[in-house]
Amino acid sequence: MTSTPSATWDPDLYLDFDDLRSRPFADLLARVGARAPRHVVDAGCGPGHLTTILAARWPAARVTAFDSSPEMVAAARSRGVEARRADVATWEPDDDVDVIVTNAVLQWVPGHRDLLRRWVGSLPDGGWLAMQVPGNFTAPSHELARDVAERFGVPLRDAATVAEPADYADDLAGAGASAVDVWETTYLQRLTGEDPVLHWISGTALRPVRDALSDADYAAYTAELAPRLREAYPRRDDGSTWFPFRRVFAVGACGS
Repeated sequence: MTSTPSATWDPDLYLDFDDLRSRPFADLLARVGARAPRHVVDAGCGPGHLTTILAARWPAARVTAFDSSPEMVAAARSRGVEARRADVATWEPDDDVDVIVTNAVLQWVPGHRDLLRRWVGSLPDGGWLAMQVPGNFTAPSHELARDVAERFGVPLRDAATVAEPADYADDLAGAGASAVDVWETTYLQRLTGEDPVLHWISGTALRPVRDALSDADYAAYTAELAPRLREAYPRRDDGSTWFPFRRVFAVGACGS
């Protein structure tokens, strides 16, 4: 689900928070008004558990998916998804594609605003583009992860990784989308278990750190990061932890 070639993805770890990770996808899909698309593409499908929702939504459509991670493609295929390996940064839609959905993917792609404009321009009348990206790069979870990673010589993405909602609205409208719907939501997620915020970001934001460090260095990294995260996100008396998570959504419809 990332175009970062060095990132090794663990489908099982990613799905540890399946319900919480899936909710933004449902909120995104609810704003897509396509009625009878021919071909729906899940761009950056991850383990394919959400691609099956697209197939249920549009049973008459051909639904395909791709991801740059061979582990994720294998997991998607095991669910019966027509998935292949491809890089979202260079992928171009076929002529029959009229719905593109990309969920929690484009934050990994530098210059993805140009990509969105190009995709909108490729869609036919009646086509739809829907995307969602995390907007929490200034949250304590990510700032602390960056701060510690710098001391281990690993750069992590900053606030410039994703744009603001108004920027995406301008991009889609400027590329020719006739109807544009852009919004943001902060989900207050209730996590449980030991070091739940560390566990959450280990499946996504910390993948580049994990790939860059040896086992011993990564263990030292997480040992330093964990208490800082516990302080920023204290455990409640009932054992749970509140974790605010901002998401940015953009949907565009093409044609009159």
